[in-house]
Amino acid sequence: MDFSKIIVGVMRWGIWGANHSESGVQKLIETSLEEDLYTFDHADIYGGYTTEELFGNAFSEMKIDREKIQLITKCGICMPCEKKNFPLKYYNYSKEYILNQVDESLKNLKTDYIDLLLLHRPSPLMNPEEIAAAFGILRSSGKVRDFGVSNFSVTQFDLISKYFPQLVTNQVEISLTETKAFYDGTIDQMMMKKLQPMAWSVMGSYFAEDSERTARIKSVLGDLSKKYNADEAQLLVAFLLKHPAKILPIIGTSKAESIKSLRKSLDINLTIEDWFSLLEASLGHKVP
Repeated sequence: MDFSKIIVGVMRWGIWGANHSESGVQKLIETSLEEDLYTFDHADIYGGYTTEELFGNAFSEMKIDREKIQLITKCGICMPCEKKNFPLKYYNYSKEYILNQVDESLKNLKTDYIDLLLLHRPSPLMNPEEIAAAFGILRSSGKVRDFGVSNFSVTQFDLISKYFPQLVTNQVEISLTETKAFYDGTIDQMMMKKLQPMAWSVMGSYFAEDSERTARIKSVLGDLSKKYNADEAQLLVAFLLKHPAKILPIIGTSKAESIKSLRKSLDINLTIEDWFSLLEASLGHKVP
């Protein structure tokens, strides 16, 4: 499956963020498609199990062919909230639960199929044979076209892959301030399997914290902004795009102007030296 080179995350579109109306969501969808960003990242829990429905209602009123977009969603987290009376937060990857959640996502998104289903977070109680059975049913029924995982370690990915070898991605946290995936085998595994990793929280903690590390990064970004005629957010996305794994960044913005701006990251090709200058600023020391 060819995903858009930047994926549009919808987590903050609903009540967990901007609380957009349906018309506001339609504007974001239109802007994304104008920028050739056609892959949208959901999870059943977003907005306390409300954001899928918000998106589905908005999209269903637009005169856009369903095949023009791709919908990613995730399941497995059981989160107590107004919509769900779970006794506590836990994970459920039983076959019955996966099948039921997909049906619920299909209903909320007002679609006949999901392009990519991800297991949201690994559970100590995962039964890979049961998961594979659920995936097989979903694929044969046409309800889900592709499958993957999210936040899984290398061995956890291998566990599921042994019973369902057709996994297409691992969506993990990767950013200039969270580089663990570069070193723990996660990115290496995706490259060996010729799969593209997806990255969430691509801005990392840069805009969220005031620290010595942020100051170091800001100094380097200042120089690079002039060199590449780009802003800080664009450069942070470009840092991920430079990697040979062809990382697919998920931008979590709820503003149309930010979608347009971050799309320009695709036009920035950092030099190797500039890439390492950013990494060094994040690490706080030269590479070994």
